[in-house]
Formats: sequence, C-alpha cells, structure tokens
Amino acid sequence: MTLLAYSRAFWPLFLHVLGAMTLFGAVSAAAVILFAAHRRPDALVLRRAAFTSLLVAIPAWAVTLACAYWIESDEGLSNANATWLGIGHGVLEPGLVVLLAAIGCTYWWKRTGAAIAGRIAAGVTSVYLVLLVVAFLAMTGKWG
Repeated sequence: MTLLAYSRAFWPLFLHVLGAMTLFGAVSAAAVILFAAHRRPDALVLRRAAFTSLLVAIPAWAVTLACAYWIESDEGLSNANATWLGIGHGVLEPGLVVLLAAIGCTYWWKRTGAAIAGRIAAGVTSVYLVLLVVAFLAMTGKWG
C-alpha cells in the first residue's frame, strides 16, 4: 500500500485536498456566522466576518478546481465516466456562481443591513455547504 501511495503524484492531491478543506471551512464559517448574525442585526463585525470568510473561499475554490484537473490529466482520468468525478465537477464548477451570489448578498447585507440579504446569503451558503458534503462523500467513497 505504501508503494502505491508513493508512486502517485503528491502535490496535486495534497493541494486539491487542502483547497477543498479550506473551501469547506470558509463556507461553513460563513454559514455559521450568517445564522448567528440573525440574532444580532446590529453587529457589523459579524457581517464583515461573513463577507471575509466568503472572500477566502474564492482562491480555495480555484486551487481545488485547478488541482482536480491536474490530477485528472496525470492519472489519465480525463475520459473516465466515473460517477464520483461527475459529482465532484457538478458541485465544484457551478460553485463559483453560488459563491459569487453569496458574496454579493453578503456585501449587500454588510453595506445596508437589510435582513433579507442576510437570509438569502445564509440560505445560499447552506445549500452549497450541503452540496460540498455530498461531493466529499462521493470523492471518499468513489461511487460508481
């Protein structure tokens, strides 16, 4: 088993997992902050923290996606029809649109204090968090 792990490229997988963990951590931190901030609409610090957390998620998303393509090309998985790859790309690639929508709503909420913007941002980040969990389960279990 050690020989198999040693023969694979270390850096692409390491950076992919690091980016995915950072992405999950940033989105989950933003979701927790957004839900906690509903109780305290006057807390500007919480609004800034949620916005900053989502800004951290963008480079983490880019590293995760770039390293996923790097691994696919190194391992010859580009033409593979694996379910776990489809789920991973199906969650990660449109995730940028979801992250940008959450960042936009969080920025709107940070600037105006409109409660509806905070609720929308909390809902969007929660949905994306659930999708990330499904993708992580697919990656670790190698479905199909």
